[in-house]
Amino acid sequence: MIVVGTDDGNMALAANTLAEVGGGQVVVRQGEVIGLVELPIAGLMSNEPADTVARKAATILDGFKACGCRLNNPNMQLSLLALAVIPELRLTDLGLVDVVHFEFIPCLEV
Repeated sequence: MIVVGTDDGNMALAANTLAEVGGGQVVVRQGEVIGLVELPIAGLMSNEPADTVARKAATILDGFKACGCRLNNPNMQLSLLALAVIPELRLTDLGLVDVVHFEFIPCLEV
C-alpha cells in the first residue's frame, strides 16, 4: 500500500478505508473520502462492470484535482512508484531501492 499525503489523519483515513474495502484507490481531503474505487481482487482489479469502475475511477482523478494536484495523470505516477523493475528509484516493502545499482537507499540522512 502506498499512502501519499501531507496530513497524518487524512493518510490514516485513506489507509483504513482501503483496508475496509479490500484494496483500491482513495482520495481523502479534510477528513472526508472524496474519491474511491474499490479493487478487491489483489488490490488491482474489480469484479464490477467496467462502466461502474470507470465512474468510480473518475472520482479519484476529480479528487486529485480538488486537492490541488496538477499532474496530467497522477494515477500513473503512483501506480508505477512501487514497480521495482523500472529504473531509477522505487519503493518496495523492504524500502527505497536504486534499481540501476541494485542497492537500498536510506530514506533519511542523519
